Amino acid sequence: MDFLENSVDSTGKRGSVEVITGSMFSGKTEELIRRLRRAQFAGLKVEIFKPSLDTRFSETRVVSHDDKSIVSTPVDNASAILLLTGDVSVVGIDEAQFFDNSIVDVCSRLADTGIRVIVAGLDMDFMGKPFGPMPALLAIAEFITKVHAICMRCGNLAQYSFRKSEEEQIVVLGEKDKYEPLCRTCYNQLIRNNLNNDEK
Repeated sequence: MDFLENSVDSTGKRGSVEVITGSMFSGKTEELIRRLRRAQFAGLKVEIFKPSLDTRFSETRVVSHDDKSIVSTPVDNASAILLLTGDVSVVGIDEAQFFDNSIVDVCSRLADTGIRVIVAGLDMDFMGKPFGPMPALLAIAEFITKVHAICMRCGNLAQYSFRKSEEEQIVVLGEKDKYEPLCRTCYNQLIRNNLNNDEK
């Protein structure tokens, strides 16, 4: 079920966890920034965090593919978020898949204190497997929004992040030079083709 912003009780301190997820190029960060800006416009105190290893666009800003951005604090690990939140109403976290599983406890603890936590992250890695802590974050979230990209091969809705380069490690930073969003059918066809080529 998509998150409905008008369902938030802004008069009380009711914490919650919202997760925005999907493939690369699906608009996750854009949606995260939109919600955080709305909270700022409402006069709420907002803090935004991202993993320090994500320096693709900026070291100190969360940046979407359509060049929207918002100031953020890079952190080396999830526990640092608890130390840096202070007296805030809303916490935003981008690229959550790059954190270890402690991010799940961090988000729960923040929500338990009455903070609205908005998290964005890839649901699957380039192999189509659940990515890091994302399944657990989805399990504890009150609100989940799954967004989709457009398949670069056929134009249907895409949910896979296909890696065009040959690196085999899970975390490889990159943009359209390394990844393209694909639907299930096109993704499976490319995987089969690659396997067949390897066998020749």
